[in-house]
Amino acid sequence: MDQETLGSIVLLAIVTLLSVVQNAFFAYKLEHESKHCNSKGFQRQGSSCFDRVYTANQNCGHTYPTFLAVLWCAGLLCSQAPAAFAGLMYLFVRQKYFVGYLGERTQSTPGYLFGKRIILFLFLMSVAGILNYYLIFFFGSDFEIHIKTITSAISPLLLIP
Repeated sequence: MDQETLGSIVLLAIVTLLSVVQNAFFAYKLEHESKHCNSKGFQRQGSSCFDRVYTANQNCGHTYPTFLAVLWCAGLLCSQAPAAFAGLMYLFVRQKYFVGYLGERTQSTPGYLFGKRIILFLFLMSVAGILNYYLIFFFGSDFEIHIKTITSAISPLLLIP
């Protein structure tokens, strides 16, 4: 693979690998809570603390494929840097959701809502990249510079709660 191709995906790969580490942390927390509550190994039934860890892990796992799909689509079709930034923000929010779910379930709500907004941003970036491709294909108009400028300007707004 040449350096130019690698340079266009390296940030997305870093975010993906960080998300794998985060998933391993979630699995570790689940295993630890299972052993702590039951001492018989992994079992579904347990204390309410185990149930919270299990549910938080399941909820994070259910949204993971969607996150990866929109992260890579947005990064490849639109702009790598804003997509990677949004991906890092999503990992932070998912961590906040997971830890919040371990306390009171109402503490996880801000992380959940913020995560939805980041997924929407990545989805819209993907759609903009696809629309730009077809504008070039059918009309010869390239709005890539404008789209990259807009997404780079909007991505820091994801920090606003």
